[in-house]
Order: sequence, then C-alpha cells, then structure tokens
Amino acid sequence: MLKNFFLAFLFGISSTALGQQATFLSQSEIGVSLGQMYYIGDLNPYVPFYRSQWAFSLMYRYNLYTRMSLRMNYTQGSVEAFDQDARNPIRVNRNLNFQSDIKEFAGGIEFYYANFYFGRTNGKNKIHGTCYLLAQLGIFYMNPTTTLNGETVELRPLGTEGQGTSLSKRGTYSNFQPCLPLGVGAKAQIGKNVTVNFDLAIRKTFTDYLDDVKSATYADPSVLSASNGENSALLSNRSLDGARHGYRGNPTTKDWYVYAGAMVSIRLGRGRKCFQLR
Repeated sequence: MLKNFFLAFLFGISSTALGQQATFLSQSEIGVSLGQMYYIGDLNPYVPFYRSQWAFSLMYRYNLYTRMSLRMNYTQGSVEAFDQDARNPIRVNRNLNFQSDIKEFAGGIEFYYANFYFGRTNGKNKIHGTCYLLAQLGIFYMNPTTTLNGETVELRPLGTEGQGTSLSKRGTYSNFQPCLPLGVGAKAQIGKNVTVNFDLAIRKTFTDYLDDVKSATYADPSVLSASNGENSALLSNRSLDGARHGYRGNPTTKDWYVYAGAMVSIRLGRGRKCFQLR
C-alpha cells in the first residue's frame, strides 16, 4: 500500500509539472521582426524616417491575460545623420555627421485594446485581431562614429566637447544608456499558432550623446589638441567657415531613436485559454 501511495505521489507531481510546463508553453510566443530605424536629435530635429536604416528584432512574449502580455525583445540596427542634408543654412555650415550602431534589450508590457484570443475559438466575442500599447524599460549600446580622410573614427574617446579636459567637468559618456521604448501596434492571428504584428515605438533616451553633440558652443581647439589629440579638435568643429562662434548643439534636449517593424510570431505550445480581463 505504501508503495502504491508513493507511486501515486510521484505521478501527481509529474502530472502537475507537465501541466505547468504545457501552460507556460501555450502562453509563450517567439517572433522575429524586420523594419526601419531612425534618429531624432541635434542633427535631425524633426524629420521622421530620415535616413532610416534596416533593423531587426527578436521577441519573446508571455500572454498573461487576454488583454495583457509581457514582452522582451532584442533589437539591433543603426542610425545616422548628416548636416549637409539640411535645408537650414546654419546646420549646413555646421557640417557635422555621425553614424552609430544600436543594440538594445528591453522588457515590458503590451496592453490590448480588445480581448485577444489565441487559437481557434467560436463565438462573436472571440476577436483574432487587436491594437495595443507598448511600454518597456531597456538598455542600449551606442558608439557614435564619423569619417575623417576616408576612415571611420570613433567619436567618444576623442572628447570633442572637452570631456576629460580642463574645459569640462564631465567625463567621457558611457556606451551603454537606459531607454524607454513607448509605442503602438496592431496584431492579428493568421493561423492557429501564428500571429503577425506591426508596431512603431519611440525610444526616449536619457543621453544627448547618441550623435556626440550636446554643447551649444565649440570647445577651445588648442586645449582639445593638447589634451585629446589633433583629431579631437578637427572633429569638434567642422564648420565650413571655420568660425568658433557658431551653434553646435542644443543642451536642453535629449536624443531619441525609433524602430518600426513587421513581426511574425509563433506560439510554442498547444492552445490553452488565458485569463480574461473584463
């Protein structure tokens, strides 16, 4: 009898564990997204999708409820901007440019406008498509570069605004920065275990150095050359007229970047119902 009780106990534990695993998988999705990334900041204050670059994202989603999901994603792309593209003659004369790779990891929630039922269901209230809001907290890697004499040069180590010299109390900024991805999207089921998603999320950052431009004025080139090297002075002020009195950046605003993409996601397990929020 004791043996039978022990076997029943083991069977119960195994069944519970398998059931929990099945539930976890049935409410989990993985997906891949392809889209465009662009930047908003000192070198592009207003224009959406200006010099947008191809980017991709890998996603994991856990469907907590029919109106809410947890979502994590890794997004990789690049951003760039050139003053020579501007219509403003002051910006054209400033003559700055940059390019930076972006590698981001973020996690947060999706909140659906309507109950979303994953899997084949019956009834008029079983919606297979909905819009959603996305709110996440993330961290991203950046490394602004430019070209000098046909070669790519990293801007961060040069301290082009006097970082690390007697001209500034600020040290060199970090390659890793926090961000808040905030966006809107829409998703629809196209198969029992497959959905398509379209979303656009702006990334609020807390740095003004994604483009290596923050200070409103130019640093003293003689101090830059002596402390950070000749390239620091050359790349700090690339203005066409060579004047130091011009406008360099806007220290009152932070930089942003945006990713917009289309995604296909696949559910990992068989269909089970999510808890419904009313």
